[in-house]
Amino acid sequence: MQTAILGPAQRAEALARMAERELDVLVVGGGVVGAGTALDAATRGLSTGLVEARDWASGTSSRSSKLIHGGLRYLEMLDFALVREALKERGLLLGRLAPHLVKPVPFLYPLQHKAWERWYAGAGVALYDAMSVSSGHGRGLPVHRHLSQKRALRVAPCLKKSALVGALQYYDAQMDDARYVATMVRTAASYGAAVANRARVVGFLREGERVVGARVEDVEGGGEYEIRARQIVNATGVWTDDTQALIGERGQFHVRASKGIHLVVPKDRIHSTSGLILRTEKSVLFVIPWGRHWIVGTTDTDWDLDKAHPAASSADIDYLLEHVNEVLATPLTRDDVEGVYAGLRPLLAGESDATSKLSREHTVAHPVPGLVVVAGGKYTTYRVMAKDAVDEAVHGLVGGTPSGSWGRVAECVTEDVPLVGAEGYRALWNARARIAARTGLHVARIEHLLNRYGSLVEELLELVVADPSLGEPLTAADDYLRAEAVYACTHEGARHLDDVLTRRTRISIETFDRGARSAREVAELIAPALGWDGDQVEKEIAHYQKRVEAERESQRQPDDLTADAARLGAPDIVPL
Repeated sequence: MQTAILGPAQRAEALARMAERELDVLVVGGGVVGAGTALDAATRGLSTGLVEARDWASGTSSRSSKLIHGGLRYLEMLDFALVREALKERGLLLGRLAPHLVKPVPFLYPLQHKAWERWYAGAGVALYDAMSVSSGHGRGLPVHRHLSQKRALRVAPCLKKSALVGALQYYDAQMDDARYVATMVRTAASYGAAVANRARVVGFLREGERVVGARVEDVEGGGEYEIRARQIVNATGVWTDDTQALIGERGQFHVRASKGIHLVVPKDRIHSTSGLILRTEKSVLFVIPWGRHWIVGTTDTDWDLDKAHPAASSADIDYLLEHVNEVLATPLTRDDVEGVYAGLRPLLAGESDATSKLSREHTVAHPVPGLVVVAGGKYTTYRVMAKDAVDEAVHGLVGGTPSGSWGRVAECVTEDVPLVGAEGYRALWNARARIAARTGLHVARIEHLLNRYGSLVEELLELVVADPSLGEPLTAADDYLRAEAVYACTHEGARHLDDVLTRRTRISIETFDRGARSAREVAELIAPALGWDGDQVEKEIAHYQKRVEAERESQRQPDDLTADAARLGAPDIVPL
């Protein structure tokens, strides 16, 4: 298999290819579920297309807690099936499918009551570990351990002594969510899927009651394509109801949006060698290691305003700071916050008004012939959601054709299909010192690159060989090489400055200036790859600066309504 390249030429070719002949499956929505569905369909031998209205993972799938986890708190709800399923997927991602992108992460759970809480929480974590091992994919993580107060404070000196009488430490896993999706899109393309971002579905094609295709607007180049497909999968997350409305159908279920916000603070503000998991009156609060930073989150509140740009209000930020400061010896302040991001969870509506009680499980439906809808779920179980969606599409393919004309479609194989960059990753990791000596880059830099690109790192290093200046770090964001900005556009489908600073890298949340000081350097680096002239460079920089200003203003507002209004002050990037 040759790894696909997602540059401007490949995007144009993919759109033309999708419009040229009828596909077996067209997937609408380029988040983790849509990308997973395209990969599943392509690896079953189905001709597959994937379109996304904005950038890959630009919605929920780039704004999560960045955890791959079994859902420890779902054990309290006695949802054993969901936890078991998620733990199996966690093990697959860590060990087989994406070891370069998914990494173990320790968490400390402070105990506030003697005896009974240690027994109660300890039993839950022990069951969590046992279910992980019994899944057949859980041996890659250390088992939990009980800590006294003294030992817990050695692990996390940041904690107030009064905040705990002891602790439990257990392991889950984490990833860069946006990078994971972009990598999966490349994997799907490598197996033959035609993929195009900035390609918006504006209507569906119908013959009688059957959906037979979609009208797709090229947001970048203009024009409209008619893409015909035997089955279409609606994987648009919080936009599910909007997409269904294009065919005049609300569908068999309703998707509600729950807003979760996260704060990013520098590593030195919280002195700990482990992440933290804390109880709140509504849910749980995580303090998650993130390179040279910590991620603190999350909230869980109903959201019915703009879905494309959910806004974090001042009240949201205060809520997180207040709760994390209950256990920190040195409190965090607003001045410690480097980045803030808000995302929307797609929840299947239930009878309760409280979003934390809505279903995290997923549902697949076939509301009209030719159209499959998949919604709900959680990031960790995307592969199962994708499998169920393609199984339903296959049922429509076989059932919707004359007897015997389709034959048997292969079963799902994604349990055994590593993402691009996984093959050979461990061997290259073992050789990282040699790679550093060969390239002149520090071994810590090579480790950083391997954990972002895996074995595809050689493609990126070829750019440095051709232009040694690309081996230098970005001036105002030195965690990233200049080559990474260029590679994002030549190989990973980035089309705009915002795509690079917000999703291919995480500069927008990892620097106090929110990426503003990097905007010009990055825009000028990527201009040749994207064919920009000077005017477009200036437009991109101006747009990004306005976005940062609008987000900062929204975070000063007291509530959702005012925060949303402030965030909408920055329009989306103009097309090329």
